[in-house]
Amino acid sequence: MWIFDYRLLEIVARTAIIYLAVLVGLRLTGKREVGQMTPIDLVLLILIANAVQNAMTGPDTSVTGGIVAAATLLLLNFIVSHLLFSNRRLRRFVEGTPTILIRDGEFVLESLASEHITPDEVRQALREHGVSSVEEVGVAVLEVDGSISVLKKVELPSQEQPHHRFRFHHLKHG
Repeated sequence: MWIFDYRLLEIVARTAIIYLAVLVGLRLTGKREVGQMTPIDLVLLILIANAVQNAMTGPDTSVTGGIVAAATLLLLNFIVSHLLFSNRRLRRFVEGTPTILIRDGEFVLESLASEHITPDEVRQALREHGVSSVEEVGVAVLEVDGSISVLKKVELPSQEQPHHRFRFHHLKHG
């Protein structure tokens, strides 16, 4: 006969708390695409993983405890992903909103500062988009996934086409 082990329920609770704490912590540290992680970001993630391991499983170092913690993380990730997909307000809270980094050929310095992005990092993204100077840029946006989208001034709709006008009022201006 199988007897329920309350220590496993404790692992589920501990893991859920750690998951939410790390999710909030990563959200507060800003946007950065996995492919754009610096060595500092990678070291931080590795150390966080190591630091929270014992907090999730406590003194239980069994295979079962590890499986319960991993299963809890996978389930929480599935639930949070589903909630974010179906709830726009929650998605904006967790993922954030796009941020304008360059407008009309000029850096938006407040946005760079609030997102902890240097002008050199933005210039690198511009080069990756085939743009040689900031002055060519109509708008550069830090997307919620950490990538930077760039539209040259010549690519933006003209005033003669008002039905094609971009609406940037929902973007964070810094």
